[in-house]
Amino acid sequence: MFFSSLLDDHRTMGSGLAPWPARSTSPPPRLADFGYSNEMFEKDTERWRRRVENYWNLLSPKIQSDTLRNLMDMKANLGSFGAALKEKDVWVMNVVPEDGPNTLKLIYDRGLIGTVHNWCEAFSTYPRTYDLLHAWTVFSDMEKKGCSAEDLLIEMDRMLRPTGFVIIRDKPPVIEFVKKYLPALHWEAVGTSDFTSDTDQDRDELVFVIQKKVWLTSEGFRDSE
Repeated sequence: MFFSSLLDDHRTMGSGLAPWPARSTSPPPRLADFGYSNEMFEKDTERWRRRVENYWNLLSPKIQSDTLRNLMDMKANLGSFGAALKEKDVWVMNVVPEDGPNTLKLIYDRGLIGTVHNWCEAFSTYPRTYDLLHAWTVFSDMEKKGCSAEDLLIEMDRMLRPTGFVIIRDKPPVIEFVKKYLPALHWEAVGTSDFTSDTDQDRDELVFVIQKKVWLTSEGFRDSE
């Protein structure tokens, strides 16, 4: 999940970065270069810590300690989703939108890994696919760009391993749109959360958790007998 295994503590000395693991939640020195204050950073870090805790509560009936290994935050912003997972035994790819603030430097400063991508295009999954995709307002952003949300769903299905999970955090119309395609994609709903059950939730957002099922044909069943 993190670069800390690649960067010795002595390389952070003189850069103003805290040693690992404190650097994942410490305000980076160049935060102001992106228009953020330390207070804004700390609030964002705490907000996503609570949100990730809520996600795990929704996922808990379906996962064990080793169920999730490779995760992707499809709209990483400051990387607080990934930072909130530092105690989990997971690897997180943080994706920064190519048309938004390029906060990748801040993500690197936090000891996290990431890349820049336009979700109107395909994402290279070499050398790994993912056990969980986190899509925070990604579909709303696609709508503004005029790109195909159906194509994005197909791309997410391609990137996702069988029995993997998708967490969509977006506006209610987006959730309803995605629900229409669950049967075709062989995805099933795991749980939902709104602002009445998640006090940290924005009032115009819902959380929808989905699991990808294993595709099995009738011939497959007969061959396994």
